[in-house]
Amino acid sequence: MRDVSRRDFLIGTGLFSAGLLLSKAFQIDLATQAQAKMKAQKWPWPYEKLDPEKTAEIAYNEWYRVFCGAAVISAIFSQLAEKIGEPYASFPVDAFIIQEGGLAGWGTLCGSINGASVVANCICGPRTTGSDTGHIISSNLLDWYSNTNLPVYKPKNPKANKDHIVQTMSSSPLCHISVGKWMKASGFALASPERKDRCARVAASVAYQLTMMLNAWKDGKFHENVKWSPAGPFGVTAQQNCGECHGSNIPEAPKMKK
Repeated sequence: MRDVSRRDFLIGTGLFSAGLLLSKAFQIDLATQAQAKMKAQKWPWPYEKLDPEKTAEIAYNEWYRVFCGAAVISAIFSQLAEKIGEPYASFPVDAFIIQEGGLAGWGTLCGSINGASVVANCICGPRTTGSDTGHIISSNLLDWYSNTNLPVYKPKNPKANKDHIVQTMSSSPLCHISVGKWMKASGFALASPERKDRCARVAASVAYQLTMMLNAWKDGKFHENVKWSPAGPFGVTAQQNCGECHGSNIPEAPKMKK
């Protein structure tokens, strides 16, 4: 056996110690990930009341980074990540940029409402847990969105429409209809700074309304029911504005055979 020099010994010892540190760090990381996963699968998620005004302002500015749906999620989850930690800290907010433009630009459900529904069902829990609060909040947000002159939130430092902004009622939660009606009323194009500011304000308005609902839920004061449930009376999922697309020729859904 050859003699081991002091230098070789120190190098070997250092490498061994570094290996132990890396191994321990890896074990801690795995434990942290496992803990986050366990918290994410237990409902309801921990929630602390948030300031609706602050939340809306975050959503407005986040819209310019990740657009509507992810902006609403980020506005709430980023604050809860600071206040609580997991499961919010590891939530992949940016992945929900896909909700932009009514999901990949297809003009379906407004991303702001889509993102808000993700938040409500994560925090309050899905119906599989036996609670329908997240479902009710989502449904009532759809009703509020469809029947409110939007946007209602005024940012501290608007990027456009600084003196005045047109408000429109969509009578629908669809991005295509909501944005289209606003563009027609305002005269601004889709790519204009004015339209972008409008949608950022809509995201902020939805974030504000959602925060109000979640705060009421936290206080045990949210006792709403679903305000729009067409499946029963009409036999088909639907919005509230059938005539706008179908005119007077609204199809009738097949009835269940007795």
